[in-house]
Amino acid sequence: MDDFVQLLKKLSEARGPSGFEDEVREVVIKEMEPYVDEVVVDRWGNVIGVKKGASNYRAMVAAHIDEIGLIIDHIEKEGFLRFRPIGGWNEITLVGQRVWVRASDGRWIRGVIGSTPPHVTPSGKEREAPEIKDMFIDIGASSKEEAEKIGVVIGSIAVLDREFAVLNGKVVTGKAFDDRVGVAVMLYTLRQLRDLPVTLYAVATVQEEVGLRGAQIAAEKINPHYAIALDTTIAADVPGVGERLHITKIGKGPAIKVLDGGRGGLFIAHPGLRDHIVKLAREAGIPYQLEVLYGGTTDAMAIAFRREGIPAATISIPTRYVHSPVEVLNVEDAVNASRLLKIVLERTTPDIVDKFLDKKVK
Repeated sequence: MDDFVQLLKKLSEARGPSGFEDEVREVVIKEMEPYVDEVVVDRWGNVIGVKKGASNYRAMVAAHIDEIGLIIDHIEKEGFLRFRPIGGWNEITLVGQRVWVRASDGRWIRGVIGSTPPHVTPSGKEREAPEIKDMFIDIGASSKEEAEKIGVVIGSIAVLDREFAVLNGKVVTGKAFDDRVGVAVMLYTLRQLRDLPVTLYAVATVQEEVGLRGAQIAAEKINPHYAIALDTTIAADVPGVGERLHITKIGKGPAIKVLDGGRGGLFIAHPGLRDHIVKLAREAGIPYQLEVLYGGTTDAMAIAFRREGIPAATISIPTRYVHSPVEVLNVEDAVNASRLLKIVLERTTPDIVDKFLDKKVK
C-alpha cells in the first residue's frame, strides 16, 4: 500500500495540462521501462509500453496523463495575466488559488489567482463567483514588460499549486487524481504481472481532458482486440446529495462502468467484456461497484469506435471533488482496481476474446 501511495504522490505532483504533458511523461517512462519489453512515445506524446504475451492478440489499457489547466491569452499593462481554461473547470474552485506558471525557458514560477475584491464589487454581487474571463493571475510583476522579462508569454500554461497529502488512514487528497490515479493503477499493475495470454499495450494517453485525443490515435495504431480504460469517477457521497446521485462511494471498491456520457452522447460498456470483469471480481472476492454516470466519459469511448469497433470497458476509481485542487480518494479502492486489472489481463485468453469479437472459439 505504501509503495502505491508514493507512486500516486509522484504522479499527482507532476505538472502536465492537456497538450503539455512533458513532465508527467518523463515520470511515466521511468516507472514503466523496467516492467515492459518496449516503450514507444508516439508523435502526439502517448507513452506506449508493450509487454509480450503468449499470443498475438492485443489488449490495450489506457489511462490519461493530462490534467485540466490554464493558458495565458493576454498580459495586462500592469503585469496581470489573463487566462483561458484547458479542460472543464468550475470557476468557484479557482478563486484564491495558488498556481504554477511555466516560463518560456521551462522554469515554473509561482502566482495566485485574483479577482475583483468583494469590498469594491457592486452591491448584491459580492458573493457571486466571478467568471473565468474576469479572473487573472498575479505573479508579482508591476508591468507587462516585467512579466515578459520573467518569461511569461502568450501561450504560457499554468496548473494549480497543490501538494499531495494524507487525510486519514487510507484517504488521501491532491490535484490531478483525474487521472494520475488511473496511471498509478496501470503502472502498479505492470509491476505485478507475470505471464500473459495476450500481448499488452499499456498506454499513458494525452489530451483526454480536451476530447479524448490521445486514446483515438493510440487505438488506431494498436487496433487492440479489447481495451480497458482506467479513470476516476464521481463519488458524490457527501452531505446534501441524495443516495441515488452518489454514483459511487469511496472505500467501497473500484467501479465497473455500465454507462456514462452526456450531451456529447452516451457510452455503453461492451456487455460481454463488462460481465467478464464483474465475474472475475466476484470470483476473486474483490469489492466493486456498478457505475451509471450521466455526465463525463473516459478514453474507452474513443477507443471503442475505432476501426471495425473494439470491445471496451472502464474500471473507475471513486473520487470526490473531481476537477478541483482537493480531489479525495481511498487508496484501497485504487489498489483493488489494480488487483482486478491484473486478474482481467491474466485470465482473458484468446478464446474469451473471440467471444467478445463474435468469432468461433478456436
